[in-house]
Amino acid sequence: MRVFQNFATLDLLSGGRAELVVGRGSFIESFPLFGLDLNDYDELFAEKLDLLLRLRAHEHVHWSGKFRPALTGQGVYPRPLQDPLPVWLGVGGTPASFARAGTLGLPLMVAIIGGQTHRFRPLVDLYRESGRRAGHAPETLKVGLHALGYVADTTGQAIDDFFPGYARAFTKAGAERGWPPVTRAGFDALRSPEGALLVGNPEEVAQKILRHSEALGGLARVNLQMSVAGLPHAKLMRAIELLGTRVAPALALS
Repeated sequence: MRVFQNFATLDLLSGGRAELVVGRGSFIESFPLFGLDLNDYDELFAEKLDLLLRLRAHEHVHWSGKFRPALTGQGVYPRPLQDPLPVWLGVGGTPASFARAGTLGLPLMVAIIGGQTHRFRPLVDLYRESGRRAGHAPETLKVGLHALGYVADTTGQAIDDFFPGYARAFTKAGAERGWPPVTRAGFDALRSPEGALLVGNPEEVAQKILRHSEALGGLARVNLQMSVAGLPHAKLMRAIELLGTRVAPALALS
């Protein structure tokens, strides 16, 4: 309920530019924080997603579930500018999550932050097949890629800017979750043509996005998360400028 109201407000303030990517999440710290039982992990998400989709479809909502009080026709406000408010289903590597997105006919956002992108193709195919079986038109089953990366004027500058902060962030997270420390060799492997990271000059990043799109059978969206490296505002603004003036036009012409 609160997520819908917050994003409806953002949609109104932004002139219809808000979108949600919703998923179960890979970290579990929020469960004790909100008094939730980790054993209800998937059931909680399924119910909350059902309510979110009902809220975006109806101004007055009739709904009941296990984890919160029922709604009996109350009006839910504000209403977003977009109808419907875009909701993508964010997934990692769990086959059931890909199948759920397809069955619901929701656009899919695949978070690929490590390994090789082409290894996710069977899961993307599962999404498309699940959507087909549920009766959804192929053109509605959009696939997006959420990736970590950064664009600079030169490849060397991109690496020098991004690697130190990226290594600190993931080494710190790894110490809490049992991952090995980040190494330069591992980073370079993820920067390779098949690797997940989109770090380089504009032409290099554009070509890698095209390879990722081919590997996954076509992409409708790429979300590039640059904040993980803790870069200064000016560098991020320059990266955004390069994305708009050089990466996006290169993709449009391909």
